Amino acid sequence: MSQTMTGKSDREILANSMFEDDPNGNSAPATTEDQSSKVTNHPTKSATVTATTVTPPRWGPQNKGAQELASLYSPGKRAQEIICVYTCICLMIINLALIVRHMRLDRISVAFVSALCGIITADFASGLVHWAADTWGSVDLPLIGKNFLRPFREHHLDPTSITRHDFIETNGDNFMVGIPILGYLAHYFYIRSPSEIQQHFGWIAYVFLCSIFVAMTNQIHKWSHTYWGLPRWVLLLQSCHIILPRKHHRIHHVAPHETYFCITTGWLNWPLERIRFWSTFEFLIEHFTGLKPRDDDMKWAKKLT
Repeated sequence: MSQTMTGKSDREILANSMFEDDPNGNSAPATTEDQSSKVTNHPTKSATVTATTVTPPRWGPQNKGAQELASLYSPGKRAQEIICVYTCICLMIINLALIVRHMRLDRISVAFVSALCGIITADFASGLVHWAADTWGSVDLPLIGKNFLRPFREHHLDPTSITRHDFIETNGDNFMVGIPILGYLAHYFYIRSPSEIQQHFGWIAYVFLCSIFVAMTNQIHKWSHTYWGLPRWVLLLQSCHIILPRKHHRIHHVAPHETYFCITTGWLNWPLERIRFWSTFEFLIEHFTGLKPRDDDMKWAKKLT
């Protein structure tokens, strides 16, 4: 039995995560047998009756907690996502045109290394935000609860829900994060001279690629949960581990969702796990504040009725 870098075997992963590649089993209710009851039909004999108790589904769109969380998606939230997506796309196009305009052959190597660092930064940022939203806070918190923490709670109860979200709902929040960074970068091109832009071209490439990968993180995340119909170029990027592979991300979805938080490329998951980065922070926060990690997440996981 092979084991992942977290020490979990393939069997443990399958037993404690949703079968996303088997949609017919996503919401199949678990059954338990109770053989304690007996029916006596004869003065000297008794028969044991096996009672099958059907419990609500642990994962999937039929889970009551997942349904309640999905219903909290509001028209106001939708409007915010639409504005953010279109604004960010416009800024992406503007900045790309400006970068191409100022590109010089002698700066390509610097731009490549800087861009690679930007991608790694985006991967770490995705892990930090993912860990914070998964581990702390409550859906009941003002402003951020229903608007930003709710999707994380829903996703653990119904991982395939993200595959049913359209481009706007999938990417609205991440594109929002990219707006101020890309806006600043466009302003930087406007206020700097061509010589200054060339001098800082490596920094520009770093900021741009970091912003692009931050904005695209949840789309990449969605692809990691999609088992049919992906374009061949996406499958190629996943197989080369340039973006988050499906098998790699499934490790995070082993209850109680305590590891492998980086969801852009996933490159940093193994080293961060090796140094116990997330668990150390959780220990310190719980020690000094008394807050328990994933307490709200567990509350929703137990909300079966």
